[in-house]
Amino acid sequence: MAPEPPLLSMSGITKSFPGVRALDGVDLEVQAGEVHCLLGQNGAGKSTLIKVLAGAHQPDGGIITWRGEPVTLRSPIAAMRLGIATIYQELDLVEHLSVAENVHLGHEPTAAGFVVRRRSARASTAQLLKRLGHAEIDPARLVGELSAAQQQIVSMARALSHDVRLIVMDEPSAALDPDEVDNLFRIVGDLTADGVAVVYISHRLEEIRRIGDRVTVLKDGRAVAGGLPAKTTPTRDVVAMMTGRNVEYVFPDRPVSAPEGTPVLEVRGLARDGEFEPLDLTVHPGEIVGLAGLVGSGRSEILETIYGARKPAAGQVSVDGRPLRTGSVRAAVRAGLGLAPEERKAQALLMLESVTRNVSVSSMSRFSRGGWLDRSAERGAARAATRELSLRPDNPSAPVRTLSGGNQQKAVLARWLLRGCRVLLLDEPTRGVDVGARAELYAVIRRLADEGLAVLLVSSEVPEVLGLADRVLVLREGRVVHTAPARELDEHRVLDLVMEGSPAS
Repeated sequence: MAPEPPLLSMSGITKSFPGVRALDGVDLEVQAGEVHCLLGQNGAGKSTLIKVLAGAHQPDGGIITWRGEPVTLRSPIAAMRLGIATIYQELDLVEHLSVAENVHLGHEPTAAGFVVRRRSARASTAQLLKRLGHAEIDPARLVGELSAAQQQIVSMARALSHDVRLIVMDEPSAALDPDEVDNLFRIVGDLTADGVAVVYISHRLEEIRRIGDRVTVLKDGRAVAGGLPAKTTPTRDVVAMMTGRNVEYVFPDRPVSAPEGTPVLEVRGLARDGEFEPLDLTVHPGEIVGLAGLVGSGRSEILETIYGARKPAAGQVSVDGRPLRTGSVRAAVRAGLGLAPEERKAQALLMLESVTRNVSVSSMSRFSRGGWLDRSAERGAARAATRELSLRPDNPSAPVRTLSGGNQQKAVLARWLLRGCRVLLLDEPTRGVDVGARAELYAVIRRLADEGLAVLLVSSEVPEVLGLADRVLVLREGRVVHTAPARELDEHRVLDLVMEGSPAS
């Protein structure tokens, strides 16, 4: 008996754009009921490949077969009719429409061929949400009122409203906390148990190991490995294929001795009701202090309160021995604090503006002459700051939205470098950044500290905190349960502390 053909086969796929060969003969094979992980650095061709699969791009060459038959995916509608759905990282939902309207958009149930059956749409949406384990989401609620995790569930429900056999998930866990990731993986497991295939794209290699069946690795528009077993292929080997060099978590060397002298940042008795208990911490010039803890432990809230974006219930923040007016971002920035927030696209970057404007926006007074903006001086200063951080491409006029995640983060850091900040607050500095670019960011952060900057770091990834920080404060439910030099801790010890707690030390 002949073996069952793969659900999807893409063979020799090529795609070029002006001046760029995005795909150079890529092969991808996906079996029914498997989670096939697609890995590669930014620019490796992942986005182009899934847009070809979604019918959004037409390939220049190659063959696509679906259930053993050659097909041409001329449009997203054609792909969906075959049973291929794509959930992009930037969800394409309509915020002013209801959940049910989004789920059935483009294929609304109708009566007499034109009257939309809203009750039927809400009922079928409720069934889909129940299947996904989220019966609490009201089909009549506006999508714009939902959390990021709930919106992602709506996108999955929309995919399942068709007779879908393959779902592409692009960075689905990027905006989720650990409990939401667990629920996502449960949903993926249920889908594959029903024979649905999932193409899963993520920068988080630990997720690939946990959820994946097989892995295809892209580099420079080529598939450098296909069909590798996800759970047994060594992480270091996968990263070497992605980057062309051996990189996992490549952290710069720490200083041999602890920093001495007066702290540049002092926090005394800082607290916010319901978020974190009275907190004391110091950061010296040249020191990186890490905050480790689960989502909900108060990590981000602490950074935002120090920065003045939240007003504390009690406590004081001082820079170079001078107390700050709490609850004032302006006072914090003037004193030399800079924040790179967790959601850099929404909270830090002007996505439609140039790199220059994003870098200069906190230092505009430097470039004003008699009420006029000296654009030449602005461009020159921004270029100097971005070159110091090796931001690529070296084009200050480029819209910041065209940059990779790692280079967008460098633009945020360049802003504070240009401002001359004394204390850098980093919240999830490598979220959405590929493995190779992470190593570059780690080197940048360490170098800035070595040049005298005080750095306070928050990250969900314990290895990142331990690898970058000189000293770590472990948080649990809004209080510090342990403080120690990073070299005295390991991942298992930190996880034990954040799960169980211990007396402060």
